[in-house]
Amino acid sequence: MGRVDGKIAMVTGAASGLGKAIAERLAGEGATVVLTDIDEKAGADVAAAIGAGATFLAHDVTSGPRWDEVMAAVERDHGRLDVMVNNAGITLMGSIEDLNYDQWRKTFDVDVDSVFWGCRAAIGLMKRTGGGSIVNMASGAGIKSSPGLCAYNAAKAAVIAATKSIALHCGEKRYGIRCNAVAPGAVRTPIIDKVLAQVADPDAMLKGFEASHPIGFIGQPSDIASIVLYLASDEARFATGAVFSVDGGMIL
Repeated sequence: MGRVDGKIAMVTGAASGLGKAIAERLAGEGATVVLTDIDEKAGADVAAAIGAGATFLAHDVTSGPRWDEVMAAVERDHGRLDVMVNNAGITLMGSIEDLNYDQWRKTFDVDVDSVFWGCRAAIGLMKRTGGGSIVNMASGAGIKSSPGLCAYNAAKAAVIAATKSIALHCGEKRYGIRCNAVAPGAVRTPIIDKVLAQVADPDAMLKGFEASHPIGFIGQPSDIASIVLYLASDEARFATGAVFSVDGGMIL
């Protein structure tokens, strides 16, 4: 018996990296999974590879109207939503002097505004159909800042603060909705590869990432999928408003 048997789950940014690993893990443990991403071909390919019970919807997570359409499709096709994983995100390098405002705004559009839209949309459906679990992807960078990640630090800190507020709201309303955040350290995903491509010496940066984790190595997507699976399951029924650091000790 799977740990999320019979649950309906939605994962944003599911075409690659953490989202792909999370969708695969939830499906492997019995959930019906709706994958969404702006990359239509890659997302559809991942859903097809997962097989029965997995579907894909094209989705710009920065668009409020598209969130309404996607959630309407979930309700039409499945009748409810039990698990919402707000995973889509980007990482743009830059200090406060290096960043321009467009880069700052783009980071918040994708990393913060999408969580706003996703939580609102999920709550609207979940509160009418028995509650559920929302998991927002934060980052160790939202807890421990660095000079070259100004926008990303700020955005992920905002996700953490919003998660706690949402958990309090849903708890006080007795919606039966839990809301938690996961804060990974460096994980070897396409996003890390994009970050490495933005610097002059990617090998040195990768070694720096490894050295910043007391455990001695950076994570794999499966490490993060495991904690999301726990939060999606009924095992986590007493967990809400928490930030689960899975970061090899990076923030210590």
